[in-house]
Amino acid sequence: MEINEYIEHTLLKQDAKIADIVKLAKEAKEYEFRGVCVNSCNIEIVKKELSGSSVKIVSVIGFPLGDCTTAAKVFETSDAIRLGADEIDMVINTGRLKDGDFEYVKNDISEVKKACGAHILKVILETDLLSKDEIITACNLAGEAGADFVKTSTGFVKGGTGAKVEDVKLMYDTVKPYGMRVKASGGIRTRETAEKMIEAGASSLGTSSGLEIMQEI
Repeated sequence: MEINEYIEHTLLKQDAKIADIVKLAKEAKEYEFRGVCVNSCNIEIVKKELSGSSVKIVSVIGFPLGDCTTAAKVFETSDAIRLGADEIDMVINTGRLKDGDFEYVKNDISEVKKACGAHILKVILETDLLSKDEIITACNLAGEAGADFVKTSTGFVKGGTGAKVEDVKLMYDTVKPYGMRVKASGGIRTRETAEKMIEAGASSLGTSSGLEIMQEI
């Protein structure tokens, strides 16, 4: 598989203009990326631009904090799918995970998965905020709740480093028995880093540097 087939070309900045979103979609179509990842208000824009391509439309839920109610996440998910999202990336409730309220976290994921139906659900763990044991726990909860992927990061943690090779490997080893996959996201800016994430077990890469990665010699 070529590296472009792993890349989810991402633009989630709050000051992104329509022209920026259109450009993102055109680039994804040109390079035949795996997908584009946008906020839900931009789904219809990229859907129009991606017409006739195989590029997936990915939208984020509970982003970037993950601490809205489960009902809000469910509504947001249903609305994103109605607008044309193919895949959903939801943020877990990190505070509840750290409190040890695992039933809350599992139910939060499970209810969003129900709203997804046959659509792929990726669960963002925000690994910069978690210990290794918490990463393992979150992966197991996502697996038990029926999610399809776990994802490292939002890329929005102040001072965070985003995806780390060792975390991707740990996540891959933990979710493999569930038949799940891993999305590495946050801080992936070079082809070398992208290749290391893939070697560690990532099946997709969330990055705003997709164009730069493809243009590296």
